[in-house]
Amino acid sequence: MEYQIKATSVSNKDATLHIKQSDIAFGTTSNSAELLPNPAELFLGAFASCMLKNVERFAATLKFTYLKAKVNVSATRVEKPLKMDDINYTLTIYSSDDNLNIPLLKKNIEKFGTIYNTVKLSCNINGVIVQNKTV
Repeated sequence: MEYQIKATSVSNKDATLHIKQSDIAFGTTSNSAELLPNPAELFLGAFASCMLKNVERFAATLKFTYLKAKVNVSATRVEKPLKMDDINYTLTIYSSDDNLNIPLLKKNIEKFGTIYNTVKLSCNINGVIVQNKTV
């Protein structure tokens, strides 16, 4: 598979990702720092998106149902060398299904997640998956 996106920016203004039929604004100036996602947050968003896509994918494979899933992701920026490190996540699956096998789901997300596997080559990832049966 191959992927392609486009992005544009205007001097002293902000930027936009153009992906399929979506435009996603992001900040490149100090004026938008509190309003728009920055590149580091978009990076973490891609990581979270990968996890949620795989919950949907593995729900069918592992034969469990869920109402919704939510992931909280945080990371630390290291100064030398300048990079993201120590990504931590909590993935909550809202499901009363007893077929939900958390250890197997976690193993599959960690083994088959494209973005997850790309990121783990460059930084530490720690996370937990929890089931919330009260929906």
